Amino acid sequence: MTNDTDAERDDDSPSASTDVLVVGSGIAGCAAALGAAREGSDVCLLTKASRPDEASTDWAQGGISTTGGDPDSFKRDIVEASSNTADEDAVNVLVDDADAAVRDVLIETLEIGFDRTGPDADGDDFDYAREAAHSTDRILHVDASTGTHILRPFLSHVDAHDRIDVREDTAALELLTHEGAVHGVLTDETQSGLPVYANRTILATGGIGSLYTRSTNPEGSTGDGIAMAALAGAEVADMEYVQFHPTAFAGDDPFLLSEAVRGDGAHLLNADGERFMPDVHPDAELAPRDVVARAVATERERTGEVVLDVSPLDEPFDESFPDLAATCADRGLDRDRIPVAPCEHFLCGGIDVDRWGRASLDGLYAVGECARTGVHGANRLASTSLLEGLVWGLRAGEDAANATESLDHSPVEPPELRDTDPALPPRFAAEKFTRLRRTMDEYLGLERDLDELGRAGAVLRRLKGEVDAYTRTRTSRDLYELRNACVTALLIARAARENPESVGCHYVIDDAVANAPSGQ
Repeated sequence: MTNDTDAERDDDSPSASTDVLVVGSGIAGCAAALGAAREGSDVCLLTKASRPDEASTDWAQGGISTTGGDPDSFKRDIVEASSNTADEDAVNVLVDDADAAVRDVLIETLEIGFDRTGPDADGDDFDYAREAAHSTDRILHVDASTGTHILRPFLSHVDAHDRIDVREDTAALELLTHEGAVHGVLTDETQSGLPVYANRTILATGGIGSLYTRSTNPEGSTGDGIAMAALAGAEVADMEYVQFHPTAFAGDDPFLLSEAVRGDGAHLLNADGERFMPDVHPDAELAPRDVVARAVATERERTGEVVLDVSPLDEPFDESFPDLAATCADRGLDRDRIPVAPCEHFLCGGIDVDRWGRASLDGLYAVGECARTGVHGANRLASTSLLEGLVWGLRAGEDAANATESLDHSPVEPPELRDTDPALPPRFAAEKFTRLRRTMDEYLGLERDLDELGRAGAVLRRLKGEVDAYTRTRTSRDLYELRNACVTALLIARAARENPESVGCHYVIDDAVANAPSGQ
């Protein structure tokens, strides 16, 4: 990467340039950086994270899916979990690339110590797990903290690569665009803003959990990449499909209780001690996530509580899932029956991209949770998020590195950051985020009322207007994150209002669909 003063700017206004710019440091961003570097490109990876646990990948528990030796059944499971809305071409890409990508990067390059059934570290004796809506055991895992065991060595590998420059604690604030093409981003690396120019820019900025009061995402999941891309004119799609995980700890500071626990035989019980999922869906606790999440919410409202009963497991909970058992012990929880409630987990939509991760603006790519590949449709199959990030990250990095044309950055004049004075009112961002989350919780949660979505949109537009009034005169990362959250929330509300069909994660309450079978 070079750091040169742009001829169009004053000497006191530095800029930087690179072949491929990656924004985000989860599995998708790391894979994109690796894919581009392997093709001989110089790569700059920017991340506003300063610790691994600030990326969603680090929080992923269950595992990463493989084909399990039966790609056709894997494809069927993805499509069926999506309520038959997944894009067939995208599903083919994911499944056809799955095993090769996992073996190449995770097993051979990073040497991830996935759980095994025997002592042969070189054989294929992996302890494949099963999760909801999977028809067979096909998921590689490390206990129930797979994301941590993947991301940390991946970050170390990327950081040590001689073609990749990693810049932590650096936020991308705006895409730099000219005549329909993206030329890089403006960052907050310097007080006046540092433009980083690139021939190709790959967004891998993660999810939207900070838009909701309860989420399994890390703090700072504010939809940054989606908002920046949308504001620049990129197409987005499927924004109404916000997935809620059915089994997060029901108390304050929720944590995820992996679907693998139910895959191993745990049951969901209501406050009366009744197991209710067999009456809801033929697959009971292993029904698609949207079905289980709504059933859990219904039983909590009807009886007051739902618990995850781990006593039916073949092996003791603390032996089968030691990390989760330790977390429960730290919270002083009864490790046999753990109170659970649905929690925002994953956005199935995002920046609309093709099978190589290319967005609708020249020079722009998106991968991971901020991208809408179409593979998830209206509802994501368990343990496909890490796989999607890996597969599309590698593909986007390779394609970006091999793009034949170079973008001319000379006409791009980056915006100047505003002065930080006058200071924001105390707790301005915190209070606006509270209002935003209350609106999203009330109107854009597990169930949506089309008649009320217009009201939600009005509240969100007023909120964005209030935030914009401050961003016109001040610059801070908190303000940009708040702006991005408002933009992303408005995109979700608009998409939800424009889709009257109850399908997957988007469950519409009205007389026409209120009595439809679960998952339809």
